[in-house]
Amino acid sequence: MKKHNFSAGPAILPQEVIQGAAEAVLELDDIGLSLIEISHRSNEFKAIMEEACDLALQILGLEGKGYKAMYLQGGASMQFLMTAYNMLESKAGYVNSGTWSTKAIKEAKFLGDVIELASSKDKNFNYIPKGYDIPNDLDYLHITSNNTIFGTQYKNLPETSVPLVADMSSDIFSRPLDYSKFDLFYAGAQKNMGPSGVTLVIIKETAFNKVSRSIPSMLNYEIQANAGSMFNTPPVFPVYTVLLNLRWILKNGGLSGMGIQNEKKAAMIYDEIDRNPLFEGFANLDDRSAMNATFNLVDDSSAAIFDTIWNNAKISGLKGHRSVGGYRASIYNALSMESIQTLVDCMKEFERTFN
Repeated sequence: MKKHNFSAGPAILPQEVIQGAAEAVLELDDIGLSLIEISHRSNEFKAIMEEACDLALQILGLEGKGYKAMYLQGGASMQFLMTAYNMLESKAGYVNSGTWSTKAIKEAKFLGDVIELASSKDKNFNYIPKGYDIPNDLDYLHITSNNTIFGTQYKNLPETSVPLVADMSSDIFSRPLDYSKFDLFYAGAQKNMGPSGVTLVIIKETAFNKVSRSIPSMLNYEIQANAGSMFNTPPVFPVYTVLLNLRWILKNGGLSGMGIQNEKKAAMIYDEIDRNPLFEGFANLDDRSAMNATFNLVDDSSAAIFDTIWNNAKISGLKGHRSVGGYRASIYNALSMESIQTLVDCMKEFERTFN
């Protein structure tokens, strides 16, 4: 029996995407070769990479608007460094809303002056900072659009005249958004896009050549873009799987379709958290993530009872991160309403054990 996968990442993918990727590993499009044994310079893989780049821009509403899509390696953690290497000449502003923001700040400090404009560390990152000043002489402003560990998400983007940069690893392709407000954003695939091993980078072409320093070739966005994401051997299997997932997103209503379904799923789980007296939400109400719902038991001494209930229901990946404790239900695009209902039923069953 297939389990209900609430893992924060590597995370759930649509079954048809997994099936398509599995078939391609055996043989790609009747060419007599497996996907994972073809040359990345072959016409077959060039077509895969080109479509994956084109579809990403199309779905995000950036086609023909001066942006480049790239599939790179090293995860979002590499992008913490690459962003600063390519864009930090003097000083940059960062909003610290969680663990990954903290890591991004640490890496950027190797390249220049980093100003922490705001932080929610004072309340263990359970809210998105607001109402802070953004100096107009920054090289860029960096945010993390969704905080996987703490379950918070930007509902409105900061209004700023400086280039806006974002780590969107855990909510990319999950909702309609004006992506043209960004000069650069990136996302590790393993949260909501595909398997681990590849990272999508979207950059405005005007963001090239922003610094005076020499940039190593592998870390240079312009070199990577001009090479069509193939300056070195790309991760063939993850890129192909991302392509299948992008096709699935497009077929199922694009960002609008994903957003509607994700809001419904999030509402179901948050309604039960708020209704059920045995649970309490972790994140600030206004900043709750539609991708990662974090919650705790009011009385931790009964955790073993609840854990038995959801494990018996074939639920996987529900345990919260050690920074928060409790539970985290990751509600990515491919998670079904059935899985959400199963979790809600478990929470109600837990409540009945005390009545």
